[in-house]
Amino acid sequence: MRLKLLSFLAIAFFSYANCCAQIDPTLLKRLPKDTVQNILNMDALYNRPALNISKTPISIGGYLEMNWQKLTTDGVSEGHQFQARRLSIFMSSAISKRVKFLSEIEFEDGGKEIAIEFASVDIEFDPLINLRAGIILNPIGSFNQNHDGPKWEFTDRPISSTQMLPATFSNAGAGLFGKKYTKNWMFGYEAYLSGSFDNSIIENTENKTFLPAAKNNPERFEEINSGEPLFTGKIALRNNKIGELGISYMGGIYNKFQDDGIIIDKKRHVAVFALDFNTTLPKIKTFITTEFAWIYVDVPETYSQQFGNKQKGGFIDIVQPILRRSILGWEKATLNVACRLEYVDWNVGKFKETGTNIGEDLWSIMPAISFRPSSQTVIRLNYRYLKQRDIFSNPPSVTDGFNLGISTYF
Repeated sequence: MRLKLLSFLAIAFFSYANCCAQIDPTLLKRLPKDTVQNILNMDALYNRPALNISKTPISIGGYLEMNWQKLTTDGVSEGHQFQARRLSIFMSSAISKRVKFLSEIEFEDGGKEIAIEFASVDIEFDPLINLRAGIILNPIGSFNQNHDGPKWEFTDRPISSTQMLPATFSNAGAGLFGKKYTKNWMFGYEAYLSGSFDNSIIENTENKTFLPAAKNNPERFEEINSGEPLFTGKIALRNNKIGELGISYMGGIYNKFQDDGIIIDKKRHVAVFALDFNTTLPKIKTFITTEFAWIYVDVPETYSQQFGNKQKGGFIDIVQPILRRSILGWEKATLNVACRLEYVDWNVGKFKETGTNIGEDLWSIMPAISFRPSSQTVIRLNYRYLKQRDIFSNPPSVTDGFNLGISTYF
């Protein structure tokens, strides 16, 4: 599968390069990301810069993430590390009037992992009623859809979005979405039925309830373990003067409860609720974004208490521009200071025997400095300080260190 995908991309790239070589360079133009102010987090898939060949319906773009880091955990370090985090390629096409195709193919860790993160056809019947079908990004919270590296001041993705929620969780599915504008107010919704989780969320190498384990199962793109689809829904409300609030839900049956018509287990549900909010303080231009989620999993009673049936966690990012001016020939360069606060509890509850709290949690603080020669490129220096406790709430392990990275659209 990987070889076929690489072959396809190579053919597409060289065909594209050959096409460009035969076209007057003046016909190539950069399409800016959507400049319409009435946008929501759900518009992140459209709100990306791309390169368009004049008089063709196809555009192409992408982004790159690369960083250096040196981290220490309880005095032990693996030393200096250079990491080719990811290369994402966007391809889209305006097929016909109100019919669009969008896709994102991501190469992680230097090509170690290759995935089609998003590939869908959008058909607009009305601004409030659009059909989307294909490989969709389940809109739980805001980060899952709005995850492009150049948009963030931090080299690492939020822990709650990657190690509690399954970041960039995509499945084969279909559904409806739409938006409505009224003066300063905007309303948007999304509702999809798609592939789902499987037993790996409680049967994994982490030895705990771990939703991201489901991403390792490529079979979810062609069959549903339980035979019943996952539902994901989100509503968002935005006021241009206040900010955007999103409320989302994702839930369904994850286990294989019957085989050839024979009931072998009861239906076991997984449910995720998430709240997200972002705003910009008008006078000082401080940007604040936050997301918090709660997870409920029906874990079999035969499992030990290290497999939690409740989880919670989230993050808050605060970004403050301190300098906006022409720097070294970049006319609209920006220098920011930022900070991310994070918390995750993988096992909410108390031990049945003792009544004491179950551990398995962490908190982290990450101050940062970032420089943007343009809005599409960011150079960022982060320092992480993280404390994590095991299930028995023993004294926490401490991880700290620096990350320096660059991320850019192209």
